[in-house]
Amino acid sequence: MQPGTHFAFGTHPEHGFVASSTAFLPTHLAHRFLEHEQFEPVPDEPGLYRLSEAERDGARRTRQAVHDLRSHGYTVHADIRVDPMQSAAAARPERPNGLQERRTRLAQAAAGRTAQRATAPTTSPPSARPIPPKPTYAPAVHLTATGTGRSR
Repeated sequence: MQPGTHFAFGTHPEHGFVASSTAFLPTHLAHRFLEHEQFEPVPDEPGLYRLSEAERDGARRTRQAVHDLRSHGYTVHADIRVDPMQSAAAARPERPNGLQERRTRLAQAAAGRTAQRATAPTTSPPSARPIPPKPTYAPAVHLTATGTGRSR
């Protein structure tokens, strides 16, 4: 076990999946964290905790507890069976399916500029003919209706 380890996880022949804390973490904090991760104190074994209902997907729940405590910044020592860093890599080898490359391309496209976010183009005034001024005189042509045509 590394120096400065806060928790240790493993398997026990009688109690199943177990966890304990080291002297680098106060016991009340270790108790709180382990109970939050569904571990209960083992009677007559001070400092030892067992996973409650271990028959209900115990290995996965213990790996999740190890992962959660590490994500909170604690140093955790775990057996290979319950260590998510070692057991997950051995269980599922990475197969190239192009998903990572696709995600990279999507992330780069999302970070780039798009036409939707671009600034509006500056427009110049239209090159149309100016409107002529209104004449100040009255028109000289008078139109009259003829009475001989057909009405529509």
